[in-house]
Amino acid sequence: MKEIKSLKDVKDFEVEKERLFYSATHEEIKCGATTDIYFIKTMEILRHLGVAGKRVVAEVFARKSGILCGLEEVLNLLKEKNIEIYAIPEGETFNPKETILRIVGPYEEFGIYETALLGILAQSSGWATAARECREAAKDKMFICFGARHVHPAVAPVMERAAIVGGASNASCILAAKILKRQPSGTIPHAAILIAGDTVTVAKAYDEIMPPDSPRIILVDTFKDEAEEALNVAEALKGALEGIRLDTPSERGGVTKELVNEVRQRLNQKGYNNVKIFVSGGLTPDKIRELSEAGADAFGVGSYISGASPIDMTMDIKMVDGVPVAKRGRIPGLIDNPKLKRVK
Repeated sequence: MKEIKSLKDVKDFEVEKERLFYSATHEEIKCGATTDIYFIKTMEILRHLGVAGKRVVAEVFARKSGILCGLEEVLNLLKEKNIEIYAIPEGETFNPKETILRIVGPYEEFGIYETALLGILAQSSGWATAARECREAAKDKMFICFGARHVHPAVAPVMERAAIVGGASNASCILAAKILKRQPSGTIPHAAILIAGDTVTVAKAYDEIMPPDSPRIILVDTFKDEAEEALNVAEALKGALEGIRLDTPSERGGVTKELVNEVRQRLNQKGYNNVKIFVSGGLTPDKIRELSEAGADAFGVGSYISGASPIDMTMDIKMVDGVPVAKRGRIPGLIDNPKLKRVK
């Protein structure tokens, strides 16, 4: 697909008539079709003035602290460009106004990609930062990202990859896990039990047909009291049961520390000390801490990660042909960061 470099290219650019999804393709992102039009106008002006090829240094900083994510995609976006790129490592923390990315080279090589690269970094870093907050709350306990259902499917793998960069143990989205050369994690939804009509029946079928490496973790909040159903499933599967999952809806008060404690104690009293308690449903870092202290062993986190706000990123031109520059309110010249390493 031809790279968009001029207003004529924009006018000539056509979208296929029968488009199944509104998300951009890889080719459309690479060609510049997702950029803001004012960057194309900028290139028209700079070419007209004969200065589009001036060597510049551009720096990216964030408005608030977070975890950097999206760097690999930025490098892929700019792979063929004649520029140098310096960045802090993906997964590294950053502070407000700290330089996290630096691009050196002719402006015409990368100028039109500002929209895309800032969007990549902003959204992915927001998701990764939320995941890091969950990791800190869960400490060394497992937590899986269940957020794919809350975002457009085109970006679900991006979101769940960012969650893993931030500290999630794994992802439930198949494509996200496969991109990371992993196997996706997850058990079953309530739909299976509602359709079959009985939790124990589903638990037995799960144990019979699922491969050995698929953990026997069964939902126990569909029809009966959670503690009662946990014991029913434990009795049916005996030593094969690895865990039960609590996902009690908000209409019934959600998963509480009291519920987790009761289920834990009742399982222990019957000798099922090894059965783990997996919790999900509207979890936040504070909720994870609370339920962890009550006895929860693992967590499924969805909307807290998927709904995280992007971290606002800004790219400034800091040098033009070796001369420090800046718009009013900013300090001309480079803002050094010892964590920056050349990555391209």
